[in-house]
Amino acid sequence: MTNSSSLDDLAIFHMVVREGGFRAAARRLGLAPSKVSNTVGRMEASLGVPLLRRTTRSVSTTDAGRTLADRIGPLIAGLDAARAEAAEGADRVRGRLKLNVPGAVMPDVLPPILAAFHAHHPEVEVEIVVENGLVDIVAAGCDAGIRYDDILAQDMVSVPVGPRMQQIALAAAPDYLRAHGTPAAPRDLTEHQAIRYRLSDGPLLPWQLVEDGRTITVEPIPRLILGVNAIDTGLTFARAGIGIIATFRNWLERDFAAGTLIPVLPDRWPARTGPRLYYPSRHAPRPLRAFIEMCRDQDKS
Repeated sequence: MTNSSSLDDLAIFHMVVREGGFRAAARRLGLAPSKVSNTVGRMEASLGVPLLRRTTRSVSTTDAGRTLADRIGPLIAGLDAARAEAAEGADRVRGRLKLNVPGAVMPDVLPPILAAFHAHHPEVEVEIVVENGLVDIVAAGCDAGIRYDDILAQDMVSVPVGPRMQQIALAAAPDYLRAHGTPAAPRDLTEHQAIRYRLSDGPLLPWQLVEDGRTITVEPIPRLILGVNAIDTGLTFARAGIGIIATFRNWLERDFAAGTLIPVLPDRWPARTGPRLYYPSRHAPRPLRAFIEMCRDQDKS
């Protein structure tokens, strides 16, 4: 019995793992599901270990299958990139770009960037995975990630993406301010009810303001706590009058214009650097290089 598998067999197995099933992988590869299933079965027989757990509803990897998928993933990605570059002209970009991003960039930062990217490279398929913690993008099977400086992987290359600076603003509904009064100074916030965000398995996000040229932290009363995975839902609760919210100013402009939310202590709002695209320093596939180039061009404009 031999334990060798062809590159085509390995690519089929990896596609099953990536797509989460035989039928999905078969659709992606343009093969019959039976051929995909038989290929994986032949690999398991050759290796002498099961690679997948099969039920009527799902397919998952065994420990051996996960190890194999993790090891061959970068190799297959590199081969796919090499094939794509060999088949394409210098100005034509095709393939797949998988990004791991935090929820904070989903409502308004990422959509115009992706719209511009698709306008220039319409044949690139983009997949977005939304996670808020620090992620090993290589292990997660992603080409690149987007994060802020405070949780940016140190061994990665990064470039700015989206706004270069963002302001953190405080706001509340008119009904809340009528009932509880409007804070006149940062210290007043300790008596006010707030909508707070908590990091996954971590602390509440701090409220920071600028006072006398320095940054201070205040602790309002946390009436409602939301996980950062629900970060774009907080405005709904703020509009309902539950409490004061601290969030990106660019998320609040429409509410300020409509009067559904009122600025609180606007002269004390701090600013922070915007998000950054990060990626490994090794060779990047063509779709990622095109995305990086667009981000750099945006930085020059």
